[in-house]
Amino acid sequence: MELTLQQARCLQLAAQGLLQAPAKAATRSALRACIARMGLLQIDTIHVVARSPYLVLFSRLGAYPQQWLDDALTHGELFETWAHEACFAPIEDLLAHRLFNREARVHWGLANAQKSHDQQRAELDQLLAHIREKGAVKTSDFERKEGGASAWWGWKDEKRWLEALFASGELMVARREKFQRVYDLTERVAPQLAACVDVATPEQVRQRFIEKSVAALGITQARWVHDYYRSKPRLKDADLHALVEQGVLLRLAVQGWANPAYVHASQAALLQQALAHTLQATHTALLSPFDPIVWDRERALAMFDFDYRLECYTPEAKRVHGYFVLPLLCRGELIGRLDAKAHRARGVFEVKALHAQAGASWTASQITEVAQAIQRCAHWHGTPEVTIGATRPAKLAAALKRALRAVAQESFEP
Repeated sequence: MELTLQQARCLQLAAQGLLQAPAKAATRSALRACIARMGLLQIDTIHVVARSPYLVLFSRLGAYPQQWLDDALTHGELFETWAHEACFAPIEDLLAHRLFNREARVHWGLANAQKSHDQQRAELDQLLAHIREKGAVKTSDFERKEGGASAWWGWKDEKRWLEALFASGELMVARREKFQRVYDLTERVAPQLAACVDVATPEQVRQRFIEKSVAALGITQARWVHDYYRSKPRLKDADLHALVEQGVLLRLAVQGWANPAYVHASQAALLQQALAHTLQATHTALLSPFDPIVWDRERALAMFDFDYRLECYTPEAKRVHGYFVLPLLCRGELIGRLDAKAHRARGVFEVKALHAQAGASWTASQITEVAQAIQRCAHWHGTPEVTIGATRPAKLAAALKRALRAVAQESFEP
């Protein structure tokens, strides 16, 4: 079997829920299904626009109340874990992640936590006793007022200790309040774990995450698989041979790729649709910088010819595209990126800069669809007035402003 690159793109977008716009209004069950399909929803605290996990869901679900994600965590339908990075994951995967974090996952967050366990176990036990007696806590509960005595520890130590206990599984995130973690004892957050026994080995869990990675990506090369769940080491084709022999994975070719591609057997129907040219990409959306489609720079370049790097951690003078740059998905292509900021108090969604892909010339329909996507996102933020700053090419600014004036009269759900 051989796919064109466009067919491969459509297959990946379909698996990720980004091939077509949602046909129905968002529901809580659709939100849970969306996270289950991805397997992970990466967390980040930057909120110049909506924080990343909310924006990833908006790109797939359309307008929905952000409280729904918070509620899913509070009600125990999701949990937080170290995985790709800090992530929400479906509660059904809790035991697997706990085992893998304890025994096999190689991650800087877990490594830093282990240092606290090794060097400050007495303080960790004291903090656990405090939570056991007094109840769930936030890091802000331990902040020291300038010039005043601390009722507990200084903020930096306390934060580190809470994170160490979270990483070890002794604490879990019970809920979030204004996006701040609220930590509680694991036996109170997930009492069902008391009856669970580890029946899988770390290697079996690793194999499970390999399969889930391939299924979530829709189509992938072997070398991209490990990054999804941080299940090091990087894989080679030989590492997937047994799964191909078992029929769990399907091996095929993508035109222009030197390496074979892999599709999970559970996605066989999507693969057949891709081969039959019946997967049609019609969705246009602003993507989060932490969207699975773009979080692997090498994969995004190979799949979409899109060289993407988040620049918020780059000194301002060295930034090329901006602080918090959102990739623009339009009908199966990543056609540009924009640096945006939502000024909620003023009701303004500012597009500071917009860059079309180098060498590309947007069609009239692309301009209209991007304008609609920006306006939908702006309305969802409660910032319906859109302003456009610099664009590359420069002439794109006038065309985009005209398109925004035209779509501003359309009805958008809040």
